[in-house]
Amino acid sequence: MLEKKTAWIPAAAGRQLALDIRFPAAAPPQAGWPLLIFAHGFKGFKDWGHWNALADAFAQVGYAFLKFNFSHNGLGPNLIDFEDLDAFGQNNYSKECFDFEAVLDFVQKSDWPIQKTAPVLIGHSRGGPIAALTALKRGAKALISWASVHELDYAWQDQALLAYWKKEGRQFIRNGRTKQNMPLDYQLYEDFKAHEEAFRLGPKLADLSCPYLIVHGSQDPAVSLTSAHYLDEHCPKAELQIIEGADHVFGGRHPFAEGAELPLHSQKMLQACLDFLAKL
Repeated sequence: MLEKKTAWIPAAAGRQLALDIRFPAAAPPQAGWPLLIFAHGFKGFKDWGHWNALADAFAQVGYAFLKFNFSHNGLGPNLIDFEDLDAFGQNNYSKECFDFEAVLDFVQKSDWPIQKTAPVLIGHSRGGPIAALTALKRGAKALISWASVHELDYAWQDQALLAYWKKEGRQFIRNGRTKQNMPLDYQLYEDFKAHEEAFRLGPKLADLSCPYLIVHGSQDPAVSLTSAHYLDEHCPKAELQIIEGADHVFGGRHPFAEGAELPLHSQKMLQACLDFLAKL
């Protein structure tokens, strides 16, 4: 049996973010359940696909697993549909880093049966660098990335596109699942350039003080395996686990039927994480 709690907390630019945590219903160890905090990626959200099933799987073996929505990820009140596209367009990396730290501050003050020492931080896709930068700034027991991009300017190599974006002030990204054209305001790029040294991840990974697990699928169509190798090469403390045949979400899909068995590649990813955590 598991317990689940939810909360809304103050976040970036006066908005709020939603989070949930699940942990075993049994009496916790004296120090509380070890805490894992998960950050979703671009066009993602905490309840996408099989993230809840993975959270349950971690909790069933003795972890507290917390997931949260970035405050400007574009979700409406039902926390499933992208109904606030203006907020999505106004998202940026400064806001996401602020949100992650707000979550850390909140859990430290909570009365949940969790360890109040540094948690394990997990990030999927674009959430990977945000988790890593947060670990570098605030400390972490360990860092885990799932199918992470290597740097936050991963998509901005086309100079013609950048010029168009600057001129128009907004570009649109197609969401293949929902068929929505989702806005990205040029302020996202301006925010990155204004804080480029702080956001540049590679050079900082040599200073990461905690263990780091990089998990990536060999058949990821969204983020190349070269991103995983980049992270691994820049971090002396990194351990790279390649899941053969896995895609960007390790076989997950949205929606994901409640109670359904985890996809095989997600099972392998989960086991890689549990083996890593057992060594901490």
